[in-house]
Amino acid sequence: MNKLIVSLLLTVGISGIAHAAGDATAGQAKAAVCGACHGPDGNSMAPNFPKLAGQGERYLNKQLHDIKSGKRTVLEMTGLLTNLSDQDLADIAAYFASQKGSVGAADPKVVARGEALFRGGDLAKGLPACTGCHSPNGAGNAAAGFPHLGGQHAQYVAKQLTEFRKEEGGRSNDGDTKTMQTIAKRLSDEDIAAVSSYIQGLH
Repeated sequence: MNKLIVSLLLTVGISGIAHAAGDATAGQAKAAVCGACHGPDGNSMAPNFPKLAGQGERYLNKQLHDIKSGKRTVLEMTGLLTNLSDQDLADIAAYFASQKGSVGAADPKVVARGEALFRGGDLAKGLPACTGCHSPNGAGNAAAGFPHLGGQHAQYVAKQLTEFRKEEGGRSNDGDTKTMQTIAKRLSDEDIAAVSSYIQGLH
């Protein structure tokens, strides 16, 4: 039994090393085309395009692979990753992960509700606090692949939560546990607006 556990730990460790080979310096040149929508350093100025700066490398790499394979549909990125190798994607992820993200501002009218949901969840709705996976300051958990949320555009966050909430045709690249899909289905439109706005100003 102990040998099995050691073997599994070694396998996970080796896999982690294999996927952590991104070169940020090489990624800067490869990410040039990304700058049109996401900003040269990953701080998108358009609220419908996500900020990539400071995002976890593991999370970014997974999203790039999911978009390339079609597991996650992003119409604006159709065909953009087709000719990129795994190394190219790893380098791009490393570059954006190495950049400093910017922070916006929360709407004061909904910030109290947004903070309550983010920090405490909603017991009556069966909603856990966002801090459990995304940390109290929104930095996420890079090692686990949980995304950095703090400072992300409210419009983009709201769109993703709405996509996770859809029964069909929404965002489904949520892992085997379907955590975000389960949570999003318990959020009202007002909840989504409030927590998205709070996240935009979180740092």
